[in-house]
Formats: sequence, C-alpha cells, structure tokens
Amino acid sequence: MAGAGKGRTAELANDSVERTVTIALVTPAGPTRRTGNRISGGRWARILRAAGHRVRALDRYDREPGDLLIALHARRSHESIRRFSQLHPHKPLIVVLTGTDLYHDIHVNEEARESLRLASCLVVLQRQGLRELSRSLRGKTRIIYQSASSCLGRPGDRSRAFTVSVVGHMRTEKDPFRTAMAVRGLPPSSRIRMLHVGAALSEDMAQRARREAERNPRYRWLGELPRWKARQMLARSHLLSITSRMEGSSNVLCEALASGVPVAASKIPGLMGTLGDDYPGYFELGDTRGLRRLLLRAEGDPEFYRSLARHCAKAAPLVRPEREVHAWRQLVREATAG
Repeated sequence: MAGAGKGRTAELANDSVERTVTIALVTPAGPTRRTGNRISGGRWARILRAAGHRVRALDRYDREPGDLLIALHARRSHESIRRFSQLHPHKPLIVVLTGTDLYHDIHVNEEARESLRLASCLVVLQRQGLRELSRSLRGKTRIIYQSASSCLGRPGDRSRAFTVSVVGHMRTEKDPFRTAMAVRGLPPSSRIRMLHVGAALSEDMAQRARREAERNPRYRWLGELPRWKARQMLARSHLLSITSRMEGSSNVLCEALASGVPVAASKIPGLMGTLGDDYPGYFELGDTRGLRRLLLRAEGDPEFYRSLARHCAKAAPLVRPEREVHAWRQLVREATAG
C-alpha cells in the first residue's frame, strides 16, 4: 500500500510540471450556447487552463497563434483543420469525433475523411467509437470519456410519483418525443410523470411540445433551464430516459452516472460504449412499446430498478473528473513532447 501511495504522489507531481503551450480549441458554433458540444468544449478549456496552458476558445480557426489545435467535429471543423495543417504542417493537430462524425459523416463525406487524415491524433469519447475507424486510424486514436461532478439529490416518494426526466435540446437525432409517446398509454395505476428539459430549436418542435403538454397529463415541458437547475432536476429524478438515434457520447448520461440516477437508453453504440453491452436498461431504437415496458418495469419492479442502479454505479468511475483531467493533460504532453 505504501508503494502505491508513492506512485500516485509521483504521478500527481509529474502532472504538475508541464510545459505551457498555447492551444487553439475550436468548437463550431451551435444554435444555442448550451449545446452538448459547447459544454464539452468549455470543460476541456477549463481542464487545460488549470494545467497552466493558454487556451483560445474559437468557433473557427483563422490565423491565431498556437502550438496545438484541438478541433471538435471532423466535418464542421474541416476548414479550421485544413487551415491549421497548411499553416503549421509540423504542429500537433487533435480532432475529437462527435456522433455525427462517427456514425455518418466519415462514411460519406470527403471533408470529414480528410480531417481524419490530417489529424496527428484522434479522440473518441467512448470505447465503441473505435469500431467505426479503419485499422490504419486506430493507432493514432485515444479514448477519453467525458466527465461530470456529482450533484446529489433525493428523488421524491415513489408511491406519489415516479419521475422520468428527459434532458436535451429538441433535435431530430435525439428523437425528443419518444418518451412522451411512451408515457401516453400507461395504465391509470402508474405514477410515472415525465419532465422534459431543453430548448425547442424550431417553432415546429415548440408547437409539438405545447400540444403534447395539453393532451398528455404525464408530460411537462420545462424549456431551457440554467445548467445548475437542470442538474438539480435530474438528480431528483428516479430515472433518465435517453432516446437518441446517434451519440458520440452524452454529457447528460455522464451527469446521471455521476449523480447515481439510473438510465433507460436506446441501444446505440454511443451509449453502449459507456454503459456496456450487458446493461439491462436498453430498448431498441424507436421502439415506443419497448420503452413503455421498460419504464413500467423500472417503476414497478424494485429488484429490476436496483439492477439498473448497480450497473450504473459500475460505469460511474469512467466519468470521474480526475480521469478526464489526467487523460487530457497526458495527451497534450504527448502531443507536444517534440
């Protein structure tokens, strides 16, 4: 045990003596400041600044000085990636791959594929992301799980209400009304109620949410909330429902795991790469009846609910902040070692 303690002390000491570098961190602009990509980019900037590096947070790279480029999104950041590569062909260039990259763009879009070739290092945010890459690219790819701090809350009395939360802006790839559809046909004996947090990114989505709230007494749309408030609401929920069609990873999944909230999740690689292949809380993508059965079982079967909680607790160490901090600091050290 004493030796292990010394090893950990040495590791922390090595982390603290880093060469300061200037990093251009490109996160493409989104429809709102609180998109998952913006949340991720902001967290990485804080991690790297805390390590003593100078970080320039950009929507796109022009000619800003930098020792290193970190770009989120192979296709949408392609112009920035190509420009940095042309101006600084011998400087390290890290590309972080999103769900849209992994599960669509790199298979059909030449600009996204060029970004993969130009990168000196690729980052995927969960282990199944590696499967989408050719063997020639896997050698320069790192897995860095996203992280979240714990936000403790206490769910209410299950005999009065079983709260299922949906957290995320309304976009087609999130299948945002699947959970609302699943709770429409529940038996009167069920105490399930659904809270939906997130902005409607189109008027059509807003109208649909308002109509759903009018005709579905179990559904309540709270709109876009400050992040601290959304996290409090999640921590006080009995279950998080993630119905996404496509994910590179999921900030809200990390937040649920960090706060001890079990999850109902669509069975897609971007979620399975964190929760594991054997997680019992999956439903098939787009399967409203399957999700309805899963929600009712989580509400009515205490042993099944405990099994969800146990599996989530097993995955929770993957999203600890110190793990992500160490991974990013190590990657920047390696990338700039020359």
